Amino acid sequence: MRMKVAQLTWLLLVLLPCHHLFFPIASTANQIDSLNKLIKSRRSENPPVAQSWTELAVGDEHYSPVFIGTQDRLMEADKIVALPGQPGDVDFYQYAGYVTVDPKAGRQLFYYFVESPHNSSSKPLVLWLNGGPGCSSLGYGAMEELGPFRVHSDGKTLYRNDYAWNNVANVLFLESPAGVGFSYSNTSSDYEDTGDKRTAEDSYTFLVNWLERFPQYKTRDFFITGESYAGHYVPQLAHTILSKKKKTKINLKGIAIGNGWIDDNTNTKGMFDFFWTHAMSSDEANAGINKHCDFHTGKTSLACDAYQSQAFDEIGELDIYNIYAPVCSSKAAKPSFGSIKNFDPCSDGYVEAYLNSAAVQKAFHARNTSWSACSGLIWTDSPTSILPTIKQLIANGNISIWIYSGDIDGRVPITSSRYAINTLKLPVKTPWRPWYNDDEVGGYVVEYKGLILATVRGAGHEVPSYQPERSLTMITSFLQGELPP
Repeated sequence: MRMKVAQLTWLLLVLLPCHHLFFPIASTANQIDSLNKLIKSRRSENPPVAQSWTELAVGDEHYSPVFIGTQDRLMEADKIVALPGQPGDVDFYQYAGYVTVDPKAGRQLFYYFVESPHNSSSKPLVLWLNGGPGCSSLGYGAMEELGPFRVHSDGKTLYRNDYAWNNVANVLFLESPAGVGFSYSNTSSDYEDTGDKRTAEDSYTFLVNWLERFPQYKTRDFFITGESYAGHYVPQLAHTILSKKKKTKINLKGIAIGNGWIDDNTNTKGMFDFFWTHAMSSDEANAGINKHCDFHTGKTSLACDAYQSQAFDEIGELDIYNIYAPVCSSKAAKPSFGSIKNFDPCSDGYVEAYLNSAAVQKAFHARNTSWSACSGLIWTDSPTSILPTIKQLIANGNISIWIYSGDIDGRVPITSSRYAINTLKLPVKTPWRPWYNDDEVGGYVVEYKGLILATVRGAGHEVPSYQPERSLTMITSFLQGELPP
């Protein structure tokens, strides 16, 4: 039912004026709902600020002073003894807790950190951010994608992810901004006045303080990764770090964006073209969309809306995150054991049950919270394109930039990523070729001057959920500064 609701929500957001939106943002919201809500707000009477990120924040003088608090003995206090229901073969350290990013407002960001079981002292530090905006990196990234555990269907016990990214890095999951997951603020207006700029500033402040708490990572190679609306978060945080490099040393080496929402117009065009090229929508709907929808200026019309609605009607009820995956059904029998290589489409429910357990929240050092995967935050600033920021990062020349894409995601598909990158007109250094995992094609890769595009074959929107082994091969190459094998 989750995908049926998500698709209906999208149609309502596209077709109804904003004053007709009568449904609440509930705990059943997911990354699709949150992204659709933001896109709809572009056309409301009070749209979020849409300047480029470089207009919103350029240089140190445009950022608030960074709060740095005392972190003495907090690392030890944050160590997790054991998570309820975890398997018995845990051979790495886990930490979780809060970092204050604004003591006056009482804003606290929650993190979960897992060290590598293999030579953690020599491994890089990787930050993972989920998108939305307003969705949880703990609930999605850590518990359903690249983290060390997955949740069994009983919602109480965990099983090991053999292809977790902490095999090759020390991985930090951040629930950001305040109001997402366990993160919170004592100032209620923070939930009504948040957006890209504050999210980047708070995430940066979190990092500075977290590195004081974990000083052994201060000089470690640092990478930022994320998916979906993290197509905004990741480049913006990288831009913030580089802008403040004279004040605080963070050893940023690269960023990787998975199925990222980085440009409204190319992302939307790429989505509808993906529908048509994958036999999901008709010739008539495709022709109408291309005739009546202006993907250069983003202007819309009643005819454009009608043909887009027709395309969605033609798709039917499926998982738009992975067009070939089964949907979660209450009628389907749930196995008592989990399979890493066969993602359970009902995992959202298992994770929500687990993270709302009082014992689990205590083990995570989280305050008593009604946890949900996504929050109904009011987003006040969001550039329609993050491509100018990516161009600045490329021009900087000091970090690696990867955009990767699961090739069966229908919501932010590979076509969208290719259209966005093509607008940059970058020269090709290494032509398009397949890459391999265990003697099978794992995906395809092309290296441009300043940027690498990689696909992961058979993966949906949450790449590590659907192709954990291939995603680990890909991210290992990214961390090593090499193209996939």
